[in-house]
Amino acid sequence: MGNPFQDQLLKAGLVNKKQANKAKREKHFNRKQKGEDPSAQISSKAKQEQAAQAARNRELNRLQAAEKLQREQKAQVKQLIEQGKLELDDRGDPYHFVEQNKIERIFISDDMAEELSSGQLAIVKSGDGYEVVPAKVALQIMSRDKDAVIAFHNEK
Repeated sequence: MGNPFQDQLLKAGLVNKKQANKAKREKHFNRKQKGEDPSAQISSKAKQEQAAQAARNRELNRLQAAEKLQREQKAQVKQLIEQGKLELDDRGDPYHFVEQNKIERIFISDDMAEELSSGQLAIVKSGDGYEVVPAKVALQIMSRDKDAVIAFHNEK
């Protein structure tokens, strides 16, 4: 039937069928007055869960988009370095510079050393090594990844 507790009361003889039906109608009427519908409670809970899931999905999508943008920028930096790098002179003089509290060196010609100090050239990190690129390329690299440019003596 409906309510097992109500059935027990009927069997025990504490209430009659008429009283049980009246209690059931009053309960139904009170729920309607309050606007309390069991199916409405379930649907509101489902809506809350859907909203929470949608919020999680939006956050995940935002993180994935940020990671994708970072990968694209790293690829662009790598391409800019490969296209703009200048040939180093192994027989030249060592040029010393600091990267993360370590003194590093590359071998370059005297002309390149003057251009580096005047801001016409810059040293960038390429994988495990270093490359020398023109100032224009260095500015493009800085717009994508500031950490890739190691030594750049410009006025700005």
